Amino acid sequence: QVQLVESGGGLVQSGGSLRLTCAGSGFPVSDEIMTWHRQARDKPPEWIATLFPGGATFYDDSVKGRFTISRDDAKNTLYLQMNSLKPEDTAVYYCQNHDSNTWGQGTQVTVSS
Repeated sequence: QVQLVESGGGLVQSGGSLRLTCAGSGFPVSDEIMTWHRQARDKPPEWIATLFPGGATFYDDSVKGRFTISRDDAKNTLYLQMNSLKPEDTAVYYCQNHDSNTWGQGTQVTVSS
């Protein structure tokens, strides 16, 4: 069974950092296109970043240079390192196995000004 579980969210001050974790099971994270999305209150989901099996990464302009998507193949885990956080980054963050369209349950990130 393909499953994703996010963790690492929380409350942080503007300018701070957080690292989100997405633990995969039932499939090798290294073999799939993996993506982070976020959804702020009363707004549609927003794509943030994608990591391809070969290692190529792509970012939305709103997070480019501040966020880094990566993975640990030994731990079968996807990460999102978020630096220089802004209040507008406040949202529920989700990881997605793009190929199977499997989503995690989400983790809340709140950035205070």
